[in-house]
Amino acid sequence: MNLKEIQNLIKFVAKSGASEVKLEMDDVKITIRTGSDNETTIVQQVPVQQAPPAAAQPVAPAPAPAEHVPASPTPAEDTSKYITIKSPIIGTFYRKPSPDKPVFVEVGSDIKEGDVLCVIEAMKLFNEIESEVSGKIVKVLVDDASPVEFDQPLFLVDPS
Repeated sequence: MNLKEIQNLIKFVAKSGASEVKLEMDDVKITIRTGSDNETTIVQQVPVQQAPPAAAQPVAPAPAPAEHVPASPTPAEDTSKYITIKSPIIGTFYRKPSPDKPVFVEVGSDIKEGDVLCVIEAMKLFNEIESEVSGKIVKVLVDDASPVEFDQPLFLVDPS
């Protein structure tokens, strides 16, 4: 089972509302648990004794998740002049360092290289996402505490 199939499985389980799903195959055992705060945990164990590589192992196809539809359709606007800051990892997007602190950046905030824009929680670790460009935040593309995918657009920045 490859990483993309595992990611699709996690998304499917999170959207289904199931609290726990177990999948066992010849060389992989996966348990996905979702908590009450929409947190997803994955545990993957590979046994010491592997099946011979010459043996063909059946791979169950991952369920195809529904196509992602943006929460609010955006009017057609010229965004080609803006730089898109994308998520470097899969996880949960947070605009604040903690619930009682102010957001890192707002629409209209001036940023420079190295400024922290948000945090993404992945496997109980909070990763600060720093800006690689200077400019002004034009749009925040993700809601606070929302799951994000690798390479998903997070912010639009006007570099001028």
